[in-house]
Amino acid sequence: MKKTFRIKKSNDFQAVFRRGKSVANRQFVLYTLKKEEQRHFRIGLSVSKKIGNAVKRNQIKRYIRQVFQELSDQVDPTKDYVIIARKPVSEMDYHSVKKSLEHVLKLSKNIDMKKR
Repeated sequence: MKKTFRIKKSNDFQAVFRRGKSVANRQFVLYTLKKEEQRHFRIGLSVSKKIGNAVKRNQIKRYIRQVFQELSDQVDPTKDYVIIARKPVSEMDYHSVKKSLEHVLKLSKNIDMKKR
């Protein structure tokens, strides 16, 4: 996933937290913020030290980025997404992470399942 698809700046994260909408399940909290002028979606990731060591946290972030890359044609391109991983994610494999992220995206109505 290209770096232009990532949220890195603190101000961008804060804007999504303040003005965005949130939806959660047991594994993830998803914040979304609509940005009309944007050509493609951006994602910001937050994986706490409570979840595991650096290797585990980086693995989880890779999984999340991969899921968004696979779902890129189904995800609304005019939005910023901030994903916060919760503790149960540390015991999940890739397919479980994908299923859980799809679930939270469906809850927030940010995924178009017709484009599968």
